[in-house]
Amino acid sequence: MTEESSTISHLSVAVTTTGNTQVSGGMEFYFRCVLVVIGVAGTAANGLVLYALVASNQHKKNALIVKQNVLDLFTSCIIFVIYSLKLCNIYLAGFAGYWLCTLLLSEGLIWTGTLGSVVNLASIAIERYLKVVHHVWSKHKLKNWVIYSAVAFSWISNLTWTMAAVFSTTALTNGACYPYVHWVNETTRKFVTIWIFVSFYVIILIIFIFCYWRILVVIRRQAKVMAGHAGAGPSIAAQVQLHKIQSNIVKTMILVCALYAVSWFPSYVYILYRDLSPNPPPFFGGAYYATVIIAFLYMCTNPFVYATKFDPVREVLLRLIPCSNTAIAPQSTN
Repeated sequence: MTEESSTISHLSVAVTTTGNTQVSGGMEFYFRCVLVVIGVAGTAANGLVLYALVASNQHKKNALIVKQNVLDLFTSCIIFVIYSLKLCNIYLAGFAGYWLCTLLLSEGLIWTGTLGSVVNLASIAIERYLKVVHHVWSKHKLKNWVIYSAVAFSWISNLTWTMAAVFSTTALTNGACYPYVHWVNETTRKFVTIWIFVSFYVIILIIFIFCYWRILVVIRRQAKVMAGHAGAGPSIAAQVQLHKIQSNIVKTMILVCALYAVSWFPSYVYILYRDLSPNPPPFFGGAYYATVIIAFLYMCTNPFVYATKFDPVREVLLRLIPCSNTAIAPQSTN
């Protein structure tokens, strides 16, 4: 298939959806309204949790966890902005229309945030694995610059390749934005789809399972040792307290990772079906919106996980409740 025929074929598929910037009929309009609400809810919830993380000094102690919340906050804001624009039926033309199409309506920035969040989740799992399983080595080798490099990598790498894909495959036709339709050939499109699924779902899940399985094994072993020295002195009591804090962080992140695996599974299945099918359905169709609504709800549920499972966040949020008279003992975390 030639480049020209591939472009025409995918444009004809995209046109059947009435375009990104035209008024959507039926359920697609309501799907976009729901996504606007998700964007608002995610922004509010993640903003509140980010405040709690900073107020509890977690930005100094758990930089990757704070950065995870920042990514979810960024993505929630972008979801609200992009889907609000899509509801406005903007006719795109000229230089400004092209940049509005590629930077916003293509949803490239949404995928930059979500994929960056996934890479950061893997970075948290690896960091926790090194600190728990290889404690002595990590104490000498896992410096702050290594963590900050992981933060920068997840931003820069995903922004680079996502924008490259958007600019090379997006078409602006008759005032409407059609992203991801201008592929060089079908083989390239299918390869990119499989690469995304393997890199950001399969490999990420393997990292989660391996790291947290090994962490739980070591934590249980440490718990047995501490139980055998119960009441041996204040140093043991301090170690037990540190162990509880460490276990709390690990359990919180395991739940976050599990939510990612469940919520994003329908979206990846749909993407594989759509892009590997000989007659792919419309890119922005009803099925697409149904699966991404489930996926984006993940960013709204994460704050509730932190608020209920992560002690420093829960303590700050409880202090914000005027009628709460609960005495909260301060805790330090590593």
